[in-house]
Amino acid sequence: MAKKEKDSFLIKDLLGSYIEKGSLNKGFQKMRISEAWVKLMGAGVASYTGDIKLQNGTLIVRLSSSVLREELGYGKDKIIRMINEEMGADIVKKLMLV
Repeated sequence: MAKKEKDSFLIKDLLGSYIEKGSLNKGFQKMRISEAWVKLMGAGVASYTGDIKLQNGTLIVRLSSSVLREELGYGKDKIIRMINEEMGADIVKKLMLV
């Protein structure tokens, strides 16, 4: 096996172990959850969305419109279900709209 191929396998093994341990996986989940929010909520809601953070199972979404925050607050359970379905796992346990 050539040195270049051997190095390639080593890098794949290292990345695989980080993903399994959760180090990279959490970072990927945070990126994907922002994408899922925009996809599921649409461009209108996305235009009023600031920061999107995932901390210990709580999705924290900063909205610039108090009216929109109030409206979305009525459907928190549905939003959580939709995001978890999109992510393929029960990642979000609680939704905070701030």
